[in-house]
Amino acid sequence: MVQTTGGEGKPSSSSKIRLVKQLLGPYQRWVLLILGMMFFETMMSLAGPWPLKIILDNVVGNHKAPAWLDALRFIDLGGDKMELAAVAGVAVLVIAVVGALASYIDNYYTESVSQWVAHDLRMRVYDHLQRLSLGYYDTHQTGPILSTLTADVKTIQGFASSGTLGILVDLFTIVGMLGIMFWLDWDFALIAVGVTPFLLMFVARFNREVKDATHAVRHYQSDIVAVVQQGLESIRIVKAFGRQQLEKDQLAEVSHATVDAALAARKVKSLLSPAVSITVAGCTGYVLWRGTGLVLQDLMSVGALTVFLTYLSKFFKPVQDLAKMSNTIAQTAVAIERIQLILDTDDILPETAAARDPGPLRGAISFEHVAFSYNPEAKVLTDVVFGIAPGQTVGVVGPTGGGKSTVVSMIPRFYDPTGGVVRIDGVDVREYDLQALRRQIGFVLQDTALFHGTIRENIAYGRPGATDDEIVAAARLANADEFISRMAHGYDTMVGERGMTLSGGQRQRIGIARAVIRNAPILILDEPTAALDTESEKLVMDALQKLMQGRTVITIAHRLSTIRNADKIIVLKGGVVAEQGNHQELVALDGVYAELYRTQVQPVPSSGA
Repeated sequence: MVQTTGGEGKPSSSSKIRLVKQLLGPYQRWVLLILGMMFFETMMSLAGPWPLKIILDNVVGNHKAPAWLDALRFIDLGGDKMELAAVAGVAVLVIAVVGALASYIDNYYTESVSQWVAHDLRMRVYDHLQRLSLGYYDTHQTGPILSTLTADVKTIQGFASSGTLGILVDLFTIVGMLGIMFWLDWDFALIAVGVTPFLLMFVARFNREVKDATHAVRHYQSDIVAVVQQGLESIRIVKAFGRQQLEKDQLAEVSHATVDAALAARKVKSLLSPAVSITVAGCTGYVLWRGTGLVLQDLMSVGALTVFLTYLSKFFKPVQDLAKMSNTIAQTAVAIERIQLILDTDDILPETAAARDPGPLRGAISFEHVAFSYNPEAKVLTDVVFGIAPGQTVGVVGPTGGGKSTVVSMIPRFYDPTGGVVRIDGVDVREYDLQALRRQIGFVLQDTALFHGTIRENIAYGRPGATDDEIVAAARLANADEFISRMAHGYDTMVGERGMTLSGGQRQRIGIARAVIRNAPILILDEPTAALDTESEKLVMDALQKLMQGRTVITIAHRLSTIRNADKIIVLKGGVVAEQGNHQELVALDGVYAELYRTQVQPVPSSGA
C-alpha cells in the first residue's frame, strides 16, 4: 500500500513572495513592458463607453458638445451632428486598434515570461532535489515529488500566462474607473465603493475553504502518481504474482479520495459566483432606477448614465473574476506552497567555503568512533572503528540490518555520521569538495541501473568526455566487448529503461566498464554477482579482478565465498565492529564470522582453519 506523505509545515508568505521576486528578477524589462501595455489597455477600456455617450448626448440628444470635442471635427458631412457621429465612429476604431495592439503585446510577452519562469522554476527545483541527501529520499516518495515538478509547475505557468493578466488589467481599470465615477456622480460611486469591501470579504471567506479543499485534492493527486509509478515500475512482479487487481484497488482508493476531496468544495465553488453576480445585479438595478429618475429630472444625461452603468459593471468584474477563478487561484497558491516546501528543505550535505579538491587519492580510509542514525529512536551505528590501508581489498559482512550499506555509504558522503569522523588519506571527508571526492570513487552495485540510451552513453556515464577508444578499452577490460560487438548496432545499441533489454550479467559488465572508465583509486562493490548465474558470475568476477588491481576496494559481501581472499574482513553487528581480520583469522576466532561461514559454506572444524 502506498503511504501518503505529510506532516510538513507550510512555508511563510514572505518566503513565497521572495520566491516570486527571484523568479521574475531576470525578466524585469519584459514585466515593465507588460505593465506599460496593460496601462494602454486600461486607458482604452476606460475610453470605450465615451463614443456612445457622444452619440446619445450630443448627436441623438440636444446637449451641446464641449469645446474639446469641437476641435476633433475633421470632416465636413453637411451637419454638426453627423460630424460628431463620424468622430465617435473613428474613435471606436482607434480605441479598438490601440487596445488590441496593447493586448497582443502584453499577451505575447506574458506567455514568454510564464514559459521561462516555469523553465527556471522546474530547473531550480530539480537542481535542489539533486543536492538533497539520500536521507530525504529515504522519507519521501518519488511520486509526489514528480507531481510537484510537473503538475504544480504547470499550474503556476498556466496561471501566470492567463489568470494574472486578466486580474492585473481589471485592477488597473478599477482605479481609473473609480476616479471617473466620482467625477460623474459621487453618490453613485459611493454605492460601488461601499459594497466592494463586503464582496471581497465574502469571496475571501469562501476562498479559504476552496484552498483547503484544493490542498486535499493535490495531496491525493500526488498519491495517484505514486501508486501508478509503483505499479508500473514493478510491473514484472505484479504480473508474476497476479496482483493486478490489488494494484487497481489501490488506484481506485486514492482516485475515489481525490474525487471526494474535489466534491467537498463543490457547494462553495457553485455558490460563490452566483452570490457575487446577484449582489452586482442589485447594485446595478439600484443605479439604473435612481439614474433614470435623475435623467427624467434633467439632472443627468442619458450618455452619462450609460457610461456610469458600463463602468459599474466593469468595476465589479475583478470581484466576479476572483469568484470564478477562486479554484484556479487556490490551485496556484497550493502549487507554490508545495514547491516552496521542497526548496525550503535544508537536508543538504553541508560544504565548507574552504572545501578542497582532494586530487588523486591514495585510498587510505579510517572510521574513528563513527555513529549514525536515520532517526533518534533507531541507531544504526554506535561506535564503528577500523582502518583500511591504500590498495587493500576489504570485505564488509554481518547480519542483516547490521549497518553494512550505511558504513560504505559514508565514504562517498551519501550520509554524514552523527558522531565521529570518516577520513580518507587522513582528511575528514567533510573537508573535501563533494563532487571532487565522488569523482575519486567507483561503484559497482548489486543491480546496475542503466539509463535509456546507447551502450556507449551508459559506459561513458562514468566519465563524461571519454573517447570512443577509451569506451571500447573499458568494455574489453570488463568482458563486455564480446557481447556488445555481436549486437546489430554495437555500441550504438539502445538499451531499454533500466537496461531491461539486457541480461543481468550483461548489465553488470557494462556497470564494471563504467567503473573502469572512471579509473578511480577507491572502488566500492555491493555484491555485484549475487543475482547472476554461474557462467555470468565467472565473467563478471574475472572482470572485477582486473578492475580491482591497484585500488582500495571495499566489498559488501552477502556470500562469504566472494571475499575469502580479501586482505581484511570487517564484521559488523549491533552497530559496532564485532570482529576484523582475514578469513583464516576470523574462522579461527570462532565468533560471528565463523557462525556466518558455517551457515553458508561448510562446518568449521573444531581446530579452526
